[in-house]
Amino acid sequence: MLKIKWPIALATMFVGLLAWYLVYTEQIVRALEDNDERLSQIYHEVQTGLTTMDPAVVDQALFNLQSIINGAGVPLVMAGPGDTILAAENLDFEADLETPEGQASVQAYVRALDEQHALLGDLSGQHLHYGSTRKLRWTPWLQAGGLLLTVFIGFVVIRSQRRAESEKAWTSMARELAHQLGTPLSALAGWLEVLRLPHGERPGTLSDGEIAGSMGEDLERLERISHRFELIGREPDLESLSVRDVVSDLEQYLAARIPRLSRKAVELVVDIPPGLPRVQGNEVLLIWALENVVKNALDALAGRGGKITIYAREVGGKWISLRIRDTGPGIDPDVRDRIFEPGVTTKSGGWGVGLALSRRIVESVHRGRIELLESFEGTTFQIRLPAADA
Repeated sequence: MLKIKWPIALATMFVGLLAWYLVYTEQIVRALEDNDERLSQIYHEVQTGLTTMDPAVVDQALFNLQSIINGAGVPLVMAGPGDTILAAENLDFEADLETPEGQASVQAYVRALDEQHALLGDLSGQHLHYGSTRKLRWTPWLQAGGLLLTVFIGFVVIRSQRRAESEKAWTSMARELAHQLGTPLSALAGWLEVLRLPHGERPGTLSDGEIAGSMGEDLERLERISHRFELIGREPDLESLSVRDVVSDLEQYLAARIPRLSRKAVELVVDIPPGLPRVQGNEVLLIWALENVVKNALDALAGRGGKITIYAREVGGKWISLRIRDTGPGIDPDVRDRIFEPGVTTKSGGWGVGLALSRRIVESVHRGRIELLESFEGTTFQIRLPAADA
């Protein structure tokens, strides 16, 4: 069974609706132009009849007027005493006025016309019933229907896009979770294999205590990962935090993960002045957001070395600005505008979740702002957090 591509189908439907609406509107405009021309002709015939004393000319002018009016497409029914139908023009159906059935059908039609328009003339004599032209009759309904269909198409498109983005985000999140859990789980499996070896065959003559300590670190890392993803699914508790302490904890976590001993080492520079206003936030999530940005910088410097700078400043007494700058090659211009979207990544093996998570943490949880700044060298991310006392 073929899978329907809803965005394409809805876009085609919308274009078709727009084309139909333009054609129909053009027909309405032409009808109005024809009506203007018809009124001009009526004026001409009236003037001709008024400015002559020749009865034949007057009769011809009246005959012409009747033809012009009949050509307007307006339903017209002339009735006499006792509602006898004398003449009818521009009806929606065929009727023989010489038969009782034809008279009855037109009389029923006249009752419908009288509900919309007041009749012209005296009921005791001849009187005229009239309706609306077919084009104008359906105009309000067609416009309302077109508007409702446009709103429906827009709603379906937006809903479809949000669903697609949500599915992409959850898929990327699941892959990221599997990736982060895979490293400590693999390490635990390795340590388990080492424990099964006799003491003399263990690499480096590792003792049970050393192995237990390493396994404890991996278990702590697993707990840290599970706690982070648990907080993503609910409203976390916020508390007053020191930016200096948060960055210090991040620096300790990164200490063992930054290459420092080779010629292509990475230098981490932290510049957080004392006395900065505190921020209201969740320490676990805030460190995670910063860690994702720094990890991107580390990936950019992999195999080439360089420097990562983390510094913070107070802005206007209401904001704390944290900037993470690296001396890497910068971000491809093709993805700069989409760098915070789920699934967008510049790494061949990445899932495109880190920066999307950072944006959610900073903007949705902490009511801050994260952005990629223009830079002539490397890449600079800025995170603005509202001061707790602002």
